Amino acid sequence: MAIQDQLSALTAHPYLLLFSALVVIPSVILAHDILQWMRLPPGPTPLPFVGNKFDIPKSQPWIQFEEWSKKYGPIFTLWIGRKPTLIISDPNIAVDLMEKRSQKYSSRPRMVVMGEIYNGNSSILTQPYGKAWSIRRKLLHQALNPKALRLYKPTQEAEAVRLCHALLNDPQGWEQQLERFTSSVVFCVAYGHRIDSLKAQVIADRFKFMHYMASLNIPGKYLAETFPILGSIPSTFLTWKREVQAMGKTEGQANLELLEMVKQDIASAKAQGNPEAVPDSLCKLLLEMREKETVPLSETHFSYVPASLFGAGSDTTASTLCSAFLALVTHPDVLKAAQNEVDSIVGTDRTPTFADEQSMPYIRALCKETLRWRPVAVLGGTPHASTENDHYEGWTIPAGATILGNNWAINLNESYYPNPHHFDPVRFLSDKERADKGIDKQPYVGEKMHPAKAGHSSFGWGRRICPGADLAANSLFIALAKLLWAYDILPVEGRKYDIFAYTDGFNVRPKKFECVIRVRSEQHRKVLEREQGDAMRWLEKFTPFGE
Repeated sequence: MAIQDQLSALTAHPYLLLFSALVVIPSVILAHDILQWMRLPPGPTPLPFVGNKFDIPKSQPWIQFEEWSKKYGPIFTLWIGRKPTLIISDPNIAVDLMEKRSQKYSSRPRMVVMGEIYNGNSSILTQPYGKAWSIRRKLLHQALNPKALRLYKPTQEAEAVRLCHALLNDPQGWEQQLERFTSSVVFCVAYGHRIDSLKAQVIADRFKFMHYMASLNIPGKYLAETFPILGSIPSTFLTWKREVQAMGKTEGQANLELLEMVKQDIASAKAQGNPEAVPDSLCKLLLEMREKETVPLSETHFSYVPASLFGAGSDTTASTLCSAFLALVTHPDVLKAAQNEVDSIVGTDRTPTFADEQSMPYIRALCKETLRWRPVAVLGGTPHASTENDHYEGWTIPAGATILGNNWAINLNESYYPNPHHFDPVRFLSDKERADKGIDKQPYVGEKMHPAKAGHSSFGWGRRICPGADLAANSLFIALAKLLWAYDILPVEGRKYDIFAYTDGFNVRPKKFECVIRVRSEQHRKVLEREQGDAMRWLEKFTPFGE
């Protein structure tokens, strides 16, 4: 009754109501925010209700974040409006929170535009932690566990041969050839169909959807992320909402068409009495599984599971290979050391295969150093979110806080990686591997050891680690091994290269640059011509997408 009396008093006195709306309520909110601010790790001082909006650079913010980490510490707080975001610049802190306490830090911040409005959170990328996410993750694991990954290796080898052969006639188009290679591997694994050309409509669509989604994830672009109630306004009154929903509907329809394509492949093969003619793929595996057990997803949501592999393993792997090329043209000693190892193990009568991997520690280390040196998901990919209050090192982290691992700062942290911008795979060689190669001393021993077995965390952390990480790592290894066997990758004479010239966005790659791709000998050319025939015979079962 007392509350009703107070409400009656407010409505009876409009000036009192106005005073409450303009002064009392904002003061209470501000007091709450100040109290929370005092309990969180320090950071740049935010403005009331606006936060650090005007402090965050619009271009390459990860560099400014690295500078702030030196001032405020390896974990500091930024405010996006009234929402705190913790930026982590030390891998051990990232492991403490996102792995050791993964039950608290495996969700996503609420993504009103990119998640809810765009596709109803159909994608595993935006799905909050919980049963719906677990279902999708389990389905993806069916195609990405160690046993399944071994089945894809012959296809990755064949596609890597195709890549090397294509460069014989198109060395200037190396970046597009890298993209075709990674795209074809992913589509073979996801749908049992290969990519012969980037002009294929299915590839143009994938890049369009991926880049559009990335544009929705720009902090501060949409007011609905700060005030989610705006996302509930009917699209009739919001032009931007209609546009976002229309693109989401277009992607959903494209995913359903790919699913239907594999259904027809299976039905046609069965009708001809040859079901084995359909190559194994994630989509085929999931459809067969769904015949035996219930999968609690709508057809549209189900179609997003195989589609998610493109973002997880295609564009990101191509970008990593571009960084490897930049590293090789700016560090010629690395190219020579890598080729010496490949030549000593493989010779000149064949290209490397996965069977050679354990005998080529320098190439494996080169892959890890590329991932460390220039991480593609420079801000740790999609951010994590806490689901309950927590305490860490004397700080209070509230439920709903956003957690970002700044991979740029982590991978270039001098405490772990001395002289961090120098590219040298020796960082990742064991004592025995260095001794075998006659390297007396490890020149890059930091004060601290990275907690991950791989020595880097470029694929993320905990339960939200990139599901396609091992598939991507395999593609990276086999592509670089064969490329280094076949080609000299050299700088253009007299050209200066900027190792910091990278694109913007959440996934980055070097800005376009020219280099010399030169086949190492006539013998190497002949081997590539011969193995190209073998590769295409293997890939015949993967029907190509048309243009």
